[in-house]
Amino acid sequence: MTLRTDAGLAEIRLRPIRPADKDALATGLSRLSSRSVYQRFLSPKPRLSSAELRYLTEVDFLDHYALVAVPARRPDVLVGVGRWVRDAEAPGDAEIAIVIGDPLQGRGVGTRLGVALAAAARERGVQRFTASMLPDNRAAHRLFAKISSELQLTRQRGVDELVADLVAA
Repeated sequence: MTLRTDAGLAEIRLRPIRPADKDALATGLSRLSSRSVYQRFLSPKPRLSSAELRYLTEVDFLDHYALVAVPARRPDVLVGVGRWVRDAEAPGDAEIAIVIGDPLQGRGVGTRLGVALAAAARERGVQRFTASMLPDNRAAHRLFAKISSELQLTRQRGVDELVADLVAA
């Protein structure tokens, strides 16, 4: 899948994450602003451990599905990552998370990742996405609204818990 971003930016492609992306994922995290890191992990995250890098890049694409956004001419550089992980106790539910590099935020890359992740989830029997996000993360809230017209929001201890019905989308 290829998309053209606005403001004359180069083409961005979506592709499945690969085990060989460990270094690129670690580098990508180090290039995020502290605000973007906090919005993604809901806490500071200075680096990923080797176990976390394995978990995040060695996925089965059935219960753990992940895509990366890369420049067409630099497929080894990750500018965005999106994933969902199926809930083992509720197989119709999956937790979704997306992070986009600061220079490309607000340019449609997250939306494309979200739409692609939702399509893959539906194909694999996932009926609902869940996500935890900060109330002021407007981009994440808008993304959820683009994925589904049926949303439920609860706020617990200063964190919004969203549920998006994928069947209704």
